[in-house]
Formats: sequence, C-alpha cells, structure tokens
Amino acid sequence: MNYRKVHRLKPEYYSQNGSFFITVCARDRRCIFSDIVGALHEAPVILLKPYGQIVESVICQLPQKYDIKIDQYVIMPNHIHLLLSIDRPYENGSIRESTLQRRSDISKIIGYLKMNVTKEIHRFAPTEKVFQRSFHDHIVRGQHDYEEIRDYIDKNPAKWLQDRFYSQLE
Repeated sequence: MNYRKVHRLKPEYYSQNGSFFITVCARDRRCIFSDIVGALHEAPVILLKPYGQIVESVICQLPQKYDIKIDQYVIMPNHIHLLLSIDRPYENGSIRESTLQRRSDISKIIGYLKMNVTKEIHRFAPTEKVFQRSFHDHIVRGQHDYEEIRDYIDKNPAKWLQDRFYSQLE
C-alpha cells in the first residue's frame, strides 16, 4: 500500500493561537476562480468568476463559523491565498467537531472551505472537480514574516503574468 508523505507539523501546531498563510489550488491549475485585468500595472483588477464569487462567500463565513480572523485574502485565477489568525482564550480550546477530532483546526477550516465551495458548485455543475488535494500552509513566525506575507498577497495579482502557475498553463 502506498503512503503519502506528510509535509505538515503535528496537528497541535495548527490548533494553537497564531497566524497562518494558506494556499489552496484549483484542480489541474485551471483558471476557474477569477480573471486579472491589467496585470502589468501597479493596481490590477480581479474580476471574480461565478466560482470565485462562491469562494469569496464561503471565506466570509469562516470567521463566524470558527471564531477566527481573516486578515487578508486574494482569489487568483487558479489559487487562493488566505492569511488567517486564531486568537482564542485557552479555555475555549480548539475547534471541536466529533467526526474530525484528529484533524488540526487549520485542516478543519480549509476542509470546510473546500467542501462548501464544492457543494455549492455541484448544484449547477455536479461533476466539477474544483480543488486539488490538500493545501499549502505556513505558520507565520513573527511580525516581519507576517508583513512579508501581507505584502506578497497584496502584490500577487500584479505579478500574475510572471506567476509560475500562470506560465505552466500556456
């Protein structure tokens, strides 16, 4: 039996208070979430496609569902960047969902995002494969790291034409 290599730290690292940078990619890197107009300029415009509008709607639900803060996000044509923070008093503990006890809070949050986006898309495109498996995560390590990530998310649309995900589509 083949086993996938685990690229994450232990789940408890992803359930503690802190900030996390998450990237979720579309299946086969298809540009299904948005279009970027004016990517050669300082302030390009992101035009959300219907799937991207669904993604944004679910992202906006996450703070109420999980008592987290979405510090910043961008919905690129074929991937999503999220910078989110968990800041709960110790007595609240981590997010509890009985069927998902062994998963970290970040895994539960991203699982909720992917599941609900896919569920909504399947209402009008029942066979659509929306996301690639898993996601990329980075635990933010201090204020300098946090500011660099915010800057990266902010400037990502302007760099779309040079993005390695974009160039592999041609």
